[in-house]
Amino acid sequence: MSKKEKSVQELSEECMALQKSKQTLLLSTLNREGDPEISYAPYYRDEKGAFHLFISELASHTKNLKSHSRASIMFIADEEQSQNQFARERLIYQCDAVEVSRESADYQPILDAMENKFGNIMAMLRTLNDFHLFCLQPTSGSYVVGFGRAYEVDPATGMLEQITEEKLKSR
Repeated sequence: MSKKEKSVQELSEECMALQKSKQTLLLSTLNREGDPEISYAPYYRDEKGAFHLFISELASHTKNLKSHSRASIMFIADEEQSQNQFARERLIYQCDAVEVSRESADYQPILDAMENKFGNIMAMLRTLNDFHLFCLQPTSGSYVVGFGRAYEVDPATGMLEQITEEKLKSR
C-alpha cells in the first residue's frame, strides 16, 4: 500500500513514528536582529506533548530563545530512506518557548527524564551553570509525506487534516 492509499489514522501514526525515531530536532530561532538561525538539539517530549531542551548559553539558539519566545522545530526523514529528495517526509511544529526556572517544581523531574533518555552525559551537564532548560509548546504543525500530501497536525492529539487547494485559498 502506498502512502497515497493510507488512511489518515495510519499517516498520523507514521507522523508520530517519525518524531519518535529521532533523538534530536532541528531548531529554527530568531536572533536579536530578527535573522533566522537553524541548529539542532537533543530533546525530551513529555506526556503533554511539550518538547524540552537543555542547552548551553554559549549556543546561539539559547540566546535567541531568551530574546524571542517563538521557534520552529522539524523532524525529517533521512535522505537515504527517501525516494525523492524534493518530497522528504517531514514534521514541523511552530512553538512557544519559555525557559524553565531552576526553582520550578518541573525542573528536576524534566532533567531526570532527560537523564533516563540520554544517560550519564545529562548527569554531567546538570552540574554546569551555563545550561538552561527550555519548554517548547507546539501551537501548530504540518506533516508532509510527498507531493500534494500535506497535512495540518493538531499538536495536542496528533490528528491530521489534509491541506487542500481550497483550504490554502481560504487563508
